[in-house]
Amino acid sequence: MSAKEIRFHGRGGQGAVLAARMLASACAYEGKHVASFPMYGFERRGMPVVAFTRFDTEPVREKTQIYTPDCLMVIDPTLLEIGNLYEGLKPGGVLILNSPKPFNGRPSDNLEKAGVINATQVALCEIGRDIPNTCLIGALAATTGWVTLESIFRGFGDYLEGDMLERNIRNAQRGYNEVEVYSWD
Repeated sequence: MSAKEIRFHGRGGQGAVLAARMLASACAYEGKHVASFPMYGFERRGMPVVAFTRFDTEPVREKTQIYTPDCLMVIDPTLLEIGNLYEGLKPGGVLILNSPKPFNGRPSDNLEKAGVINATQVALCEIGRDIPNTCLIGALAATTGWVTLESIFRGFGDYLEGDMLERNIRNAQRGYNEVEVYSWD
């Protein structure tokens, strides 16, 4: 597997930064080299947040923002309205999207695959709160095959425990099982 770069787009309080870290932990459990970090603007609830995760079978030396992602994870569907969201997306790119609506069209020529799930609804059911990040990590695993669900569950254990860990495992399992995958050639 060659290096993969994921850019997470969310709003403060939705867990974009934690999702990036959890994915990095899952990849590390598979023996991959990882780097994960956030970029904050205004640090308050509801403001746009971007986080990044890189992983590879070789050491990851680059620690800069991700300008040419292989994958975009959009935790808040209102962020689809930002004009430059798909900027830099590599050919063959993947979108993981939290949305209650079916996915229409192909918003970027570089987009090859999209995994769409109403992760907010799943999170409200499984966790009891609008924190869709772990559901989307499960959807990413199902859509891309870049990381296993078992490794994701192990990665969650680095950040969660007890009942909250169990709820988030169920959340990710549903994301994995229920994601709707669209693809274009």
